[in-house]
Amino acid sequence: MAVSSIRLNNGLMMPQVGLGTWPLKHHDAAPVIVTAIEAGYRHIDTAYRYQNHIGVGQGVRDSGIAREELFITTKLDGEFQGDDKAVAGLDASLRELQMDYVDLLLIHWPLPQRGEYVSTWKTFEHLFASGKTRSIGVSNFKPAHLEHLFSETSVRPVCNQIQLNPRITRPEHVEFGRTHQIVTVAWSPIGQGSDLLQDPTVSAIAEKYGKTTAQVILRWNIELGIVTIPKSANPTRIAQNIDIFDFALTADDVAAITALDTGAESRVDSDVNGH
Repeated sequence: MAVSSIRLNNGLMMPQVGLGTWPLKHHDAAPVIVTAIEAGYRHIDTAYRYQNHIGVGQGVRDSGIAREELFITTKLDGEFQGDDKAVAGLDASLRELQMDYVDLLLIHWPLPQRGEYVSTWKTFEHLFASGKTRSIGVSNFKPAHLEHLFSETSVRPVCNQIQLNPRITRPEHVEFGRTHQIVTVAWSPIGQGSDLLQDPTVSAIAEKYGKTTAQVILRWNIELGIVTIPKSANPTRIAQNIDIFDFALTADDVAAITALDTGAESRVDSDVNGH
């Protein structure tokens, strides 16, 4: 099975489907990582805050796949914003993962009320230059946060990882990213505790293609040029979530799914929330 990849603005290729690992903890993560890699995943998404780096690293080693064949993303939260704290954060992450580098390092939340994400990004630029991360990006940033980053720094983020699914489509974020060569990565692409998987529109499209509703939603991400990182610990669903490259949605299908948008949730307003 061939999984499509997207070229980042620094030339690195990112697989368009990855495995989200929250809320797995250390002891749970390793076998799930092995299962995912056996199913064809080569992109693993984790974060310092998830407390599963040790298990993720163990799973990578247990899989028998060479490290250079994988794309590993991690994130540093507010604990590592300001001064050069991100240096210690990435070093701790690499120790727990037992890796020499990650492929992508993200600022987990902007926390604009603290006014430290620009200085943190400048530290990220140094970490990128050091080779400890092959690329740098952000998560949960709004266009205004990115504009401020552009005005103060020299390296453009390769991606912005945001909550995005058919109920929360964030067209202004996606278009801003496209305009500025910043790839959009969708977290919670199937929705958290939502009714998306039972939605009549999605169900009808799934029936047409002989696919699950989750597969249709994830394929919608692919059609939009978005990287998607569904999370699951269930082997069947892990395999289904990446088995989305043998069909394509029509423009009408994509429009019908996009029309399900009901707006962003206030709990993930990154002007006031985050960690």
